Amino acid sequence: MKVFLIISQIIYAVMLLPWIVILGLSVMVFDNGISLWEVGLMTVIGLYPLAVIVCSILAWLLLKKLKPVFITLINLVPAIWIVTFLFVFYS
Repeated sequence: MKVFLIISQIIYAVMLLPWIVILGLSVMVFDNGISLWEVGLMTVIGLYPLAVIVCSILAWLLLKKLKPVFITLINLVPAIWIVTFLFVFYS
């Protein structure tokens, strides 16, 4: 379980580099004005580092207290951003 946590969190840390570029490019959604959709999109994109930090800390703190299935689920929450980006990018 520890190996899974370490590898997945290294992947999340590496994905912070493309996230910076995506966040910078996402500011262009405000070119046509500000609406709730654009603000929501920027909020969701901007929450990725917070999700990585919070889920990583929770996974390590709860490692001995919860079953491995729950630790895996907690640790895979930031993967939602990665899978969504890959789906949008390659579709």
